[in-house]
This record gives sequence, structure tokens and C-alpha cells, in this order.
Amino acid sequence: MALRNYLVGEVAEDFVDGLLSRREALRRLTLLGLSLGSATALLAACADGGGETASAMSPAATGTPDSAGSGDPGQAVRFAGPAGELQGAWAAATDPKGAVLVIHENRGLTPHFFDLVGRFAKEGYSALCVDLLSDQGGTASLEDPAAAPTTLANTPPEQLVADLKAGIDELERRVPDAKVGAVGFCFGGGMTWNLLQDGEQRLAAAVPFYGPSPDNPDFRRAKAAVLAIYGEQDERVNATRDRAEAALKAAGLTYEIRTFAGAGHAFFNDTGPRYNAEAAQQAYQEVLDWYGQHL
Repeated sequence: MALRNYLVGEVAEDFVDGLLSRREALRRLTLLGLSLGSATALLAACADGGGETASAMSPAATGTPDSAGSGDPGQAVRFAGPAGELQGAWAAATDPKGAVLVIHENRGLTPHFFDLVGRFAKEGYSALCVDLLSDQGGTASLEDPAAAPTTLANTPPEQLVADLKAGIDELERRVPDAKVGAVGFCFGGGMTWNLLQDGEQRLAAAVPFYGPSPDNPDFRRAKAAVLAIYGEQDERVNATRDRAEAALKAAGLTYEIRTFAGAGHAFFNDTGPRYNAEAAQQAYQEVLDWYGQHL
């Protein structure tokens, strides 16, 4: 699934789940390159078959954020990138057991990811989340909520991968001799797969959360141990799960596939409407256990 197509699907899913009005969904779809006619037809088709998608919004799938495992939020940092200065959220562990590259969702470097790098640091993993909208002045400078996904869709994938590789460079500078892991969510989960596809061999562990697999995945140049996390109700991304697993197996990588019952897309984000507290807490512990084995 190409990332642009994935982002188009995100808009359609938000429309079906009642998170976007029809007018706003049409606006965002046209910004992503669809004609008005195509966008209208897509929303009509989604509305006709939207019952299954909407189930991810059931009361049982929601919860309130659990702050018990949270740490101090990360701090804003700037560092050198391949084509200019990059921004990010950084949190240092007191006695690092490893380093983690966090890859944000399609909304960019939101406060959720400042909190998340802090959570990892509290658990002993120094963490950095690269703002993939740095060349636009950073996520915080974008006033239109549609600007972040539109800009990411228009950015060449190789540029996004290069910025993430610069994030690994920065982690190696800040946490020398530590093994590096990656974790990405939604769009960021897709970018985690793209790092593996690119053959980024500095990753010892990778955890894509409900990330769309590349269309023709080939992970034979990668070395990471991969924990791939999915939500049972996330049918759109789950359609790419089998090909991701086949590529992991063909590459001979250590891997595990986890699908959480009753959870939908973006179930980990405790600031979002699809948050599933039970699944999120269990998944986070499994991520920490995975890093404990491989970092």
C-alpha cells in the first residue's frame, strides 16, 4: 500500500467514524490529490459499507489515559539533517539500556509524542522522535490540520527515510554504543517498514504499530528483530499483514506478529478517540519486553 493511498484511506476512515464532516473529508481528499468526483465517490462507497469500520469506535474500545507509566515529557531539540536542520522531541534515560527512534503519526510531532519519548526514557531507553515536517517549520507551525498529512504525502519517501536515518545518527551521537530500536505508529508504522525495506542495518529491533506494509516488501538487507502490532478491527491495514509476514519470513528475521482483540486502528494513542486502554497497556509492556530481549 503506497503511503499516499494509506493517507487517503485514513481520511475516509475518519469520515466513516464521524471524526470528519463530509465537507472537511472532501477538502482533505482533494488536497491529497483526488478529484472532487473521485473523492465524492470514495466517501459514498465508504458510507455504504461503513458499519464494520465504525465498530472501532464502540464504547468498549475507548478508555482514559493511564498516567502511571508516564515520565517527564521530552524536550524540543534541533540537529543536523541531510538537507537542513531537523526538529524533534528528545528524552534521555538516566542509565540507558538502549536508544529508540520514535516515528510519529500522520499528524506530525504532536504533544503525544513528547510524552511518549518521556515514557521510554523512564523505562531506560533514551528516545528521539524526528519531526518529519521540519522543512515546513515543524509541526507546531502548521495551522491547518490537513497540512501535516498532505505535506507528508507530497514528500518523497526517500527524503522521509533520510530524515529518519539522521535521527539514528543523532541517537548514536547522544547515546554512543547503545543498540538502536525503532517504533512507529500508523503512518509512522509504515515508515518503520520502509526503514527495513531500505536495509537500515543499525536497527536491532523494530516495532511497527498498525503500519501499512510496502507493496512489495523485501527485508533481506535488514537485521532487526521485528514485533509487528495490529488491531483486530483495523481491516484496512490488516490487509497488508500477510505480505509483511511473508517478507519477514523470507528475510530470515526474528519476528512476532501480535493482533490485539477488540482493538482498532490507532488504539495506542491515549489522546485519540480510538484509544483502547487495555490493549495499549498490554502492547506497551510487550514493546518493553521486546526491547529488553533485543536492545
